[in-house]
Amino acid sequence: MPSRDVSPHAVPAAAAAPGLTIGKVARQAGVNVETIRYYERRGLLPKPPRTPSGYRLYPPESVARLRFIKGAQALGFSLGEIQELLALRVDSETTCAEVRKRGEAKLAQIQEKIQALQRIQEALGRLVNACEQGGPTGECPIIEALEHQRLA
Repeated sequence: MPSRDVSPHAVPAAAAAPGLTIGKVARQAGVNVETIRYYERRGLLPKPPRTPSGYRLYPPESVARLRFIKGAQALGFSLGEIQELLALRVDSETTCAEVRKRGEAKLAQIQEKIQALQRIQEALGRLVNACEQGGPTGECPIIEALEHQRLA
């Protein structure tokens, strides 16, 4: 069996065949090659066919799917939630109302996180305001609150 040339100047056998190499898909989708492999392992991206020499050949739709995944992540969806959205996307019986429910649930989670962050901001703001500059650390309200877990 002939050995596969893996030098940086080798021309993959897949280059002449239809489909995109993993590097081209990564560049077009704006992701790392390892991200693509990870999404394949997680089932978010179908494993592509391979050439006889072992190169993956992705269909052009893979780029759009990766962009969909990245866009959903940017909106706060977890990979598990994105997997559900992808399944809904191809289910002919799914309605927009079902997708909307997931969007509303994610929006509610984001609003809860914002409220929690605002409480943290207020608590830390009070501690910072109570802290006199230049005093000994033994009298520092921030250190004292952290040691005694009085953060509110």
